[in-house]
Amino acid sequence: MSASLPTFDVSKVPAASVPFWVTKVLTTGMGETTSDFLVHRFDPVLAVLGAGIVFVIVLALQLAARRLLPWLYWAAVVMVGVFGTMVADVIHVQFGVPYAVSTAAFLTILGGIFALWYVSERTLSIHSIRSRRRELFYWATIVATFALGTAAGDMTAKTLGLGYLESGVLFAVLIALPAAAYRLRVLPATAAFWIAYVLTRPLGASFADWGAMPSSAGGLGLGPGPVSIVLGCVIVMCVAVISVQFVRRSATLS
Repeated sequence: MSASLPTFDVSKVPAASVPFWVTKVLTTGMGETTSDFLVHRFDPVLAVLGAGIVFVIVLALQLAARRLLPWLYWAAVVMVGVFGTMVADVIHVQFGVPYAVSTAAFLTILGGIFALWYVSERTLSIHSIRSRRRELFYWATIVATFALGTAAGDMTAKTLGLGYLESGVLFAVLIALPAAAYRLRVLPATAAFWIAYVLTRPLGASFADWGAMPSSAGGLGLGPGPVSIVLGCVIVMCVAVISVQFVRRSATLS
């Protein structure tokens, strides 16, 4: 680990508790519907540019923080969801890249990031995010998982024709597999975490799309705006719970 890079006393990633996973799934759904709402309500170019600027600002604040701030961490995750969805959609809509191709490409990119991270740090554990370099690897991984999950979810729902609800059920089943494998001690904790993390993206996005999309597209027709608002409110409550838990845990350790 380079001595010239900032180091932190504790990991700048929240513990992977039940509130963590619930909040993560909710942010993926909110990212999907908020992206759809913005690009259809406003000029798409301005919407993507604005989301990109906010994403860069929030991520810069997260990287600049000297310790874990739950509200800031989750704000960064939300913006990864919103901006990452926009980027994945632009690749398909504007450039005509098939979902199967973009899914394979993002999977390759994610594998490359993991390889570089492990060669550099000899660990992929979220409990070891205690230096700026590891944090940069972590957020590069997060962006890649969101892009991969977006493409994979769209591929199952649209290319394979499963529909949004059926895709959500599929990914709900798939995400249970690494959890079960970890419980049975046949899959290491770090591998189980990252497999589940990738699957949270299409899981949350599929159910969010199911709620937001019109009935003609296989959805409930609630609209992306209302769905985003509801998800945003629940996320705020979840982050409040996580923040209280974090404060109590910090007080116990101090």
